[in-house]
Amino acid sequence: MEPSVTKPKAFLCRRFTKNVETAMRARYDLRVNENDSILSPDQIIQNTQGCEILFASATERITDHVLRELAPTLRYVATLSVGYDHIHMAAAQDLDIGILHTPDVLSDACAEIAMMLMLNACRRGHEADSMVRSGSWTGWSPTQLLGTGLKGKRVLVFGMGRIGREIAVRARAFGMEIHYHNRRPLSPELAANATYHANLDDALKVADVLVIAVPGAPQLKGIINAQRLALLPERAVLVNISRGELVDDDALITALATGRLFAAGLDVFANEPDIDPRYRELDNVFLSPHLGSATQETRDAMGWLLINGLDALYQGTRPDNLLNNPSYLCTRP
Repeated sequence: MEPSVTKPKAFLCRRFTKNVETAMRARYDLRVNENDSILSPDQIIQNTQGCEILFASATERITDHVLRELAPTLRYVATLSVGYDHIHMAAAQDLDIGILHTPDVLSDACAEIAMMLMLNACRRGHEADSMVRSGSWTGWSPTQLLGTGLKGKRVLVFGMGRIGREIAVRARAFGMEIHYHNRRPLSPELAANATYHANLDDALKVADVLVIAVPGAPQLKGIINAQRLALLPERAVLVNISRGELVDDDALITALATGRLFAAGLDVFANEPDIDPRYRELDNVFLSPHLGSATQETRDAMGWLLINGLDALYQGTRPDNLLNNPSYLCTRP
């Protein structure tokens, strides 16, 4: 953008990486939520009045009310996330507000977190760390903290998109047998010999390890409930890097507390950060604070994807990460 032209006004709901914020300040008349707190819809409205661009993340609820209060000034919402279920897409389309997101660039980082959760759940990472830190470790023992190995185990990837396929690559390297459930099968090239299951209930019956990597959507809320957990093999392991709302907390906590499931690894939770406190009391669950894409390289790449997408829009070109179809391409006056 030419420095002589008035910069578009923008509001940043959460702090982005230093490199990205520097680039944003060069391009936009930027207001920033300096304390990085999670803002309510009303706070978002208050801070974004008069702005063309709203930079958000998965922690903000961009509701119908938010969008209607900010229109017609607001032209774009740029969310630092792949998922966009926190944005009222129908209202955005109705109001001609473009929505940008950050696909593709975080697949590797999220797959790494999935494997971290899987390994720590299977090898009792929380208990091991606590034993050493507390000083209660008395030395090596032949039967101490026996876990379950990955080699030869069947992993079911629920959601074999870009992230799911990267998880499969890593799980295959550990000697695991790959199964997956999607709405439709992948091409042979993308499936890479993974076994497809058209029916989720049938798929769960073979899942020694269930990895939930499906994109969040309202219709999937509670899809992993008590009935479906009961379909898993005895002593199975559950890993969730998708959305906490997909899993029924009561059902999962009961399955872990009774030993029906061997363990779980969770990076996402319903009502984050106010998670169900019963998880903290369970030794056989490894908890992670929504770190899926939390590497410096990935968060930089996500921020640049939004910046580059907006650059394209202001230059009259449609970027690949624009989710909807506003009737215009905004050009600078």
